[in-house]
Amino acid sequence: MTDTEYRSGFVAIIGCPNVGKSTLLNAMVGQKVAIVSDKPQTTRSNIRGVLNGAGFQIIFIDTPGLQKPRNKLGEYMARETAQAYDRVEAIVLVVDGTRPLGPRDRDTLENLRAAGAPVIVAVNKEDAASREQLAALLQTLQDEYAYLAHILPISARNGTNMDTLTDLLKGYLEPGPQYFPEDMPTDQPERVLVAEFIREKALQLLQEEVPHGIGVEVQSMERRARDGLIEVFATIYCERSGHKAIIIGKQGKMLKAIGERARADIEFLLDARVYLNLWVKVREGWRDSERFIRELGYE
Repeated sequence: MTDTEYRSGFVAIIGCPNVGKSTLLNAMVGQKVAIVSDKPQTTRSNIRGVLNGAGFQIIFIDTPGLQKPRNKLGEYMARETAQAYDRVEAIVLVVDGTRPLGPRDRDTLENLRAAGAPVIVAVNKEDAASREQLAALLQTLQDEYAYLAHILPISARNGTNMDTLTDLLKGYLEPGPQYFPEDMPTDQPERVLVAEFIREKALQLLQEEVPHGIGVEVQSMERRARDGLIEVFATIYCERSGHKAIIIGKQGKMLKAIGERARADIEFLLDARVYLNLWVKVREGWRDSERFIRELGYE
């Protein structure tokens, strides 16, 4: 084995909701491949983001937040997280540096004692944590979980210690192939990314009780021959008629705001001008319909 051998491998990113897993993935990859909001259940599927470097490739798997399933969609998300543990070179557990370890954090840390891969705890939001908060949390992790390979304070938002985390992960890579081309930062199809960008803006703009019941389906994406503009037709699904009214908003203002914000990200992704046509439909109980969950791309 020589230093010039190409190395590659998979790394799972796990943690409770709203600790910054998707922000970390985007920071590591260097561009937006996972949506971000301050709402739980933002990430619903395992998302793969690819980091390429000189002689190496790391494939990150961003997982749904650890939580107790309450419906079929929740059960799917739990399966996605469990499957991410299999056949990875390392596991990055993200915890919130602004608060002590919670019950779910501790349950996960206990379960990871038997993991077949080294575990790195990324203590995120170090820029927002006080010195006392950070010191107490680091001491707890060191004293109670000696099996951990590394404990690293980071700020995924500001980029603090991203290079250090990359260097740590590179040390666990094995000689292997380049799984993805260098110009492919994620394995998600464009249509899936477009749907997720729309859902992200809805999560960011809507009230607390609405986002959990939102799903987005892109019906069509077509480039017009005459001017290169891409026409996107998509539907936002919700579970109650009252939620539909909230999503549309007075005189359609909320739906327009969602569309305007989403279109900016979509145009950056597709490198083209975009016409985004959004519809809102009620589909009661869709999160308990395995068939409809698959139709929205969760499979």
